[in-house]
Amino acid sequence: MPRHTTPTDLLDPIERASRDEITALQLQRLQASLHAVYRNVPHYQQAFKAAGVHPDDLKSLADLAKFPFTTKQDLRANYPFGMFAVPREQVARIHASSGTTGKPTVVGYTRQDIDNWADLVARSIRAAGGRAGDLLHVAYGYGLFTGGLGAHYGGERLGCTVIPMSGGQTEKQVQLIEDFKPRIIMVTPSYMQVIMEEMVRQGKDPRETSLEIGIFGAEPWTEAMRTEIENQSGMDAVDIYGLSEVMGPGVASECVESKDGPVIWEDHFYPEVIDPLTGEVLPDGEEGELVFTSLTKQAFPIIRYRTRDLTRLLPPTSRAFRRMGKIVGRSDDMLIIRGVNVFPTQIEELVLQHGKLSPLYQIIVTREGPLDHVEVQVELQSAHAAQSQNGIAEIGQWLQHRVKSLVGISTRVNVLPPQSVERTQTGKARRVIDKRPRS
Repeated sequence: MPRHTTPTDLLDPIERASRDEITALQLQRLQASLHAVYRNVPHYQQAFKAAGVHPDDLKSLADLAKFPFTTKQDLRANYPFGMFAVPREQVARIHASSGTTGKPTVVGYTRQDIDNWADLVARSIRAAGGRAGDLLHVAYGYGLFTGGLGAHYGGERLGCTVIPMSGGQTEKQVQLIEDFKPRIIMVTPSYMQVIMEEMVRQGKDPRETSLEIGIFGAEPWTEAMRTEIENQSGMDAVDIYGLSEVMGPGVASECVESKDGPVIWEDHFYPEVIDPLTGEVLPDGEEGELVFTSLTKQAFPIIRYRTRDLTRLLPPTSRAFRRMGKIVGRSDDMLIIRGVNVFPTQIEELVLQHGKLSPLYQIIVTREGPLDHVEVQVELQSAHAAQSQNGIAEIGQWLQHRVKSLVGISTRVNVLPPQSVERTQTGKARRVIDKRPRS
């Protein structure tokens, strides 16, 4: 059971609003956003005209389906500042994606955008159980990546004492957690596992630290990983969702009292779920690709942005807003292995089911002739490092059988000694190495 809840008198009024009040606000803000991009962003004016729509055509929220999608390719085609809706001189800050698959996607913020962002991350930290005066250890990366500064400004806005550690330097992370005694940590879930691993290596019990709340985001993670982290650390592990193209962290966040999927802050972002192949809008509850339209962004408003994240929209519980289910994968990260759709999170859930395996793993895909081959690299937990060769073989056969039975693909499982799988020092885990030739 969670140890933390949020008293209703701390909530923003909109978090307790009726559905009619929320949809009325969304419609008003959506109409304003469409007019703003039509006036100020040549890409959107051209795209709307090509689709035969005008901002005046939006009479209801359902009318948004008439408008064209925005993709990462559109952002790169307008690199660097072509998607800004205000003069560059009015942009107070710029962030950008890593650009590992091409030019980075560049996003801008006015001072009002940064204020709104800080408010929403503060709301997210509060939903996770954070309060003014808490010590907050930020281990997201700082810089062009939105995670570190987004968490930092939100923590300060809530009234926390922020420790801007950033990523990496794992031994120092452990030292500062021990010395400063923060109550909250914001970090990727995979790097939290690395931090806990370092604590154990130093002879420290992760359950004996001061940490009570972990706010984890920037990569998909499963309920099995939540259970693993909570059992090992004693923290409440809470999911925060965001992406730089829409704002950064704080687009949605779980409430600690329910932990039933991130609540989308629908007063600032309008969500849709679509069929990733046809683009058809799906009803709430059906799984598909998440699409966001910003409702209050000034410098970089975005219309129907295809996130590639696969999830579903769920009804409200702890707040008046709808929730999103756990991200099950990305439509562009999905592996197709001999005709079978495979997501890394499916493998992760099975790895976590074996008590002697570390939660760290990698999937290596190669092609020999016409056939794809998959190797799953896993490692033993330190406490089970002395396994016999027969014991190691049994573990590998167990995982191989589970993957074949439940995912539907044949794999080669390589069970390695502790500390063998690549560690992430700055944030997101590298779960898949696809060595197949590009067609």
